[in-house]
Amino acid sequence: MGMSAYLIVRLHNLFAVVMVSGVYSLLAATFFVVVDAVDVAFTEAAVGAGISTVLMLGALSLTKGREKVPSRPAILPIIIALATGVALIYGTLDMPNYGDPDAPIHQHVAPTYLADSKPKTGIPNVVTVVLASYRGYDTLGEVTVIFTAGICVMVLLQGRRRRRKAKGDTA
Repeated sequence: MGMSAYLIVRLHNLFAVVMVSGVYSLLAATFFVVVDAVDVAFTEAAVGAGISTVLMLGALSLTKGREKVPSRPAILPIIIALATGVALIYGTLDMPNYGDPDAPIHQHVAPTYLADSKPKTGIPNVVTVVLASYRGYDTLGEVTVIFTAGICVMVLLQGRRRRRKAKGDTA
């Protein structure tokens, strides 16, 4: 995964960047399967490697194939990225320690889910029980939103292509 991330940053051919980002998503999905988060792996494979790659290829068909080389170094984006990173790190300073069983997140419904999920549903993976059984309608709603957003982007890209053809533009 590290090598794919490095290639995404270093490559200038945009088609190659899209393909390597799809490979990165598939590797991330494989990692999620290895750590028994199959539901997250499925979402990563479908959205990250599937739909995102198709949408990026569609957007790439409307642009040039190579990255535009900037005439001067982009200092403002670096400053914004660093400021965002500092703000995110600052926001984590008062969080409980990782894995702390006394953390507030573990005191609400987590004990009930951990104790009752397998006897009530027969499914051994607690994450799958929460997403598919306890929060099934919510998960269905999220999938519907993602599907609708993907369809809208494809319709918008198709409309732009039709307008270009109507004007006689071949780019």
